[in-house]
Amino acid sequence: MEVLIGSEAIQGRVREIGRQIARDHPEGAPLLIGVLRGCVIFMADLMKCLPIPHEIDFISISSYESSSTSSGAPRLVKDIGRDIRGRDVIIVEDIVDTGHTLDFLRRTFLARGPASLKTVALLDKRSRRECNVPIEYVGFEIPDRFVVGYGLDFAERFRHLPYIAALSPEELIPTPAIRSAGVA
Repeated sequence: MEVLIGSEAIQGRVREIGRQIARDHPEGAPLLIGVLRGCVIFMADLMKCLPIPHEIDFISISSYESSSTSSGAPRLVKDIGRDIRGRDVIIVEDIVDTGHTLDFLRRTFLARGPASLKTVALLDKRSRRECNVPIEYVGFEIPDRFVVGYGLDFAERFRHLPYIAALSPEELIPTPAIRSAGVA
């Protein structure tokens, strides 16, 4: 496992993003919608660094199923629980890869009539982009590597790491315990 972005760099960048969002929303009260589950740590830290009133909600989209690569076909698993009509909405993503999930979310939310819709992504894997999607706030652009840590996982492992690390191809081979859990 190779550390790509250390904990201190992440925390510094999250503080900067929080200040930038606050500058862009001086009236406060944007609705942050976290894309579960990878966003949880990033969103919690971002909320602590956001010096304006804000609300939160969560949505769950699946496009990876049991694989380490996106299927390209996002599927809504859990919808948000509030009306976003007339609200300033910020989608909180852990990573934007091909852009299919973010494109799906943007189309879904824009149809619901928000006052504004922006995206914050901790990681941007721009080299893999297949859909042209705007990301107003980007933490770090990363190379085309499979990454874990700071909420991102492989087969539900490694989310707890306080940094972003790249797994080698050998580490992406499921262990017997992972195979028996149905992840292959």
